[in-house]
Amino acid sequence: MTDRYATFAELQAHERYPVDYRIRVVLRPSPVGIFAPHGGGIEAGTSEIAEAIAGDTDNLYCFEGLKRSGNGALHITSARFDEPKCLALLSICETVITVHGLAGDTPFTFAGGLDLPLRDAIVTHLTSAGFGAGAVTSGRVSGTDPDNICNRGLRRQGVQLEITAAQRLILRTNRRQLAAFAVAVRTATK
Repeated sequence: MTDRYATFAELQAHERYPVDYRIRVVLRPSPVGIFAPHGGGIEAGTSEIAEAIAGDTDNLYCFEGLKRSGNGALHITSARFDEPKCLALLSICETVITVHGLAGDTPFTFAGGLDLPLRDAIVTHLTSAGFGAGAVTSGRVSGTDPDNICNRGLRRQGVQLEITAAQRLILRTNRRQLAAFAVAVRTATK
């Protein structure tokens, strides 16, 4: 799918805030930031997952589609995502984890990004908690582009979680599973 907008400025010129989209930022005294740049109706469930991972300790950023339909038009690819509040939060976070969604009928989380030790720790903690997870090192969901939002924090390396639709559905409908998933990811950052 090709993005309708290449930059946030283009999106802002054509879409209505806070009718078509909203931006949520929660600042906390933590070096960790959890980001859902395609939240709300863009990639369903990613905002809720990011919020659960952040808990009440880590920074949170959610860009959320609010349209009744057609939220995919609000998607700006991660290597070009340049919404100012997001960039401001990235500039103060040492550890960055982004939460994304992709198609898939099998519950699974693909972990990518340039922070290889954290990526591997997240995979280990998720699999230990009973979730299907694996590292991805190449391709469109690998998060290895230096311009990818997950790699734009202070350390210039982060983790991108690509969560299948099947896994997101489970997490959205089962609070116990969501809590276990969030704890697994959060524990890996400590």
